[in-house]
This record gives sequence, C-alpha cells and structure tokens, in this order.
Amino acid sequence: MIDYRRATLADLAALVELAAVTFPHSAPVGSEPANIQHHIDSYLNTEKFTWYLESPQVTVLVAEEQGVLLGYSVTIAQPSEDAEVLAALTLHPIVELSKCYVHPEHFGAGIAGGLMKATLAEAANSSAAGIWLGVSSVNERAIRFYEKQGFVKVGKKSFLFGNRLERDYVMQRALADSRQT
Repeated sequence: MIDYRRATLADLAALVELAAVTFPHSAPVGSEPANIQHHIDSYLNTEKFTWYLESPQVTVLVAEEQGVLLGYSVTIAQPSEDAEVLAALTLHPIVELSKCYVHPEHFGAGIAGGLMKATLAEAANSSAAGIWLGVSSVNERAIRFYEKQGFVKVGKKSFLFGNRLERDYVMQRALADSRQT
C-alpha cells in the first residue's frame, strides 16, 4: 500500500537520491547530460532539500511503500519573482507546484495521481485560491497528466537550462474543489 505523507529531515538522503533519478526523465528533450547533472548538483542537492524541509513556506510530500520513497512533490507558498509567470496567473493567492516526480520504475502505476491528489489537498488547506506549475513545452506526457489533473495552460515562461533558453508552459488550476471537508 502506498502512503502519502509529509516528508521530514529523516527522508533527506532518500529525497536527494530520488531527485537525482527522477529529474533526467523530465529534463527538456535533447538536453546535454552535463546540463542535467549541473541542475541536479545545483538545485536537487542536500542543501536545497534541507531548506525545503525546514522552510515554513514549503511543503514536501512523499509517496512511500514499505519504507521506500517512490515519488515526491514540493509546493512553495510564496509569490513568484518571474514577470512572465506573474503576468500569466489569474488566481491569487497562489501556491507553486515546484516539483512532482515519480521514480521511473513506477510510471503508470497510479502513484503520480495519488501524489497529486495529496498535494492538491495539502495546498487547498492553505489560504491559496490556486496552484500553478511550469512544465516543459515539449514534455507531452507531463502536459497530458497535468491537464487530466485540472490544470490549464495560461502562458509561457523562459528559463536558461545550461546554455539553452527553454520555454515552459505556465499552468494553473483552482483549489476550491480540492479542499477537504
């Protein structure tokens, strides 16, 4: 049975390891391995995950089975500083879904859907009206998944990944229908 719960500092090493395994599957198509590794080393390291786990604005949820982490999500309850994101969003206040990944050995097993349901319920318990995310405009599998979860495209944003300028879709959805009663 899969459990969905808040992560703790005891999960730190497993989260960093899981992030290193999952990120390459969501990196922009055609990314150079050195750029993928740089991203992992810079943004999915012990220091970053320690900050996520200790920050009151961040919620890290995990999907776990028999003590093994199979997936994780990170939501951040603070406004984006990206002008393109701010221009696209129509729901306020809004929480960012920064990360939502499942181990590739468990793709198609329903874990992502369960993790998303838990993530949306957790976000809905805040005062946010909505939740947003950025997803690679060429990651069709992820886009379909997010659309199935009720997210809609509301704009695009640019970011530098290694030496390549990439474009992400900005997607959002309301949280009202995710609130637990």
